[in-house]
Amino acid sequence: MSAVSIHPSVDNGIKPAAANFAGGTLQCHCATNKVEVKVAAQTAHNHACGCSKCWKPKGAIFSVVAVVARDKVSVAANADKLKIVDESATIQRHACKDCGVHLFGRIENKDHPFYGLDFVHTELSPQDGWSAPTFAAFVSSIIESGTPPSQMDGIRARLREISLEPYDCLSPPLMDAISTHVAKAKGTLRA
Repeated sequence: MSAVSIHPSVDNGIKPAAANFAGGTLQCHCATNKVEVKVAAQTAHNHACGCSKCWKPKGAIFSVVAVVARDKVSVAANADKLKIVDESATIQRHACKDCGVHLFGRIENKDHPFYGLDFVHTELSPQDGWSAPTFAAFVSSIIESGTPPSQMDGIRARLREISLEPYDCLSPPLMDAISTHVAKAKGTLRA
């Protein structure tokens, strides 16, 4: 395997999802009084994300993030420690005030194609069995976070080596979902 490090949860191989996995908990990195978020379902569309807004563990050039139905996400402990990182952002990322870890991101705009889905970092869970990452999104955006452009060919090669097809947007099924939502809202596509 290549020496290029993507993210600790994928660098040594990607764990497959467990059959009939029904969710678990996410925990911030505080030593005590951890923020705990319950996710009562399996996640979907898990991927490595290169955008500059997603939380990444120290040393990672990508985040690993998945989505789950909003009604399956609830704060189970220490909700008072959560704050929204940027209230003007489309995805309002809820982070621990003390350690800075993002526990979940939520879209409040009911007209957004992904309204109803929350973004979660399953690496924050002590449980195994979450959906496996299947692609990499916004790969070029890592340049905005300081990655030299000269490293991009090697990074894309490493992503392919670990079976994460690199895209400079979202995966084709997610881009189709966005376009379908927009076309239905415009009336150019009927259900």
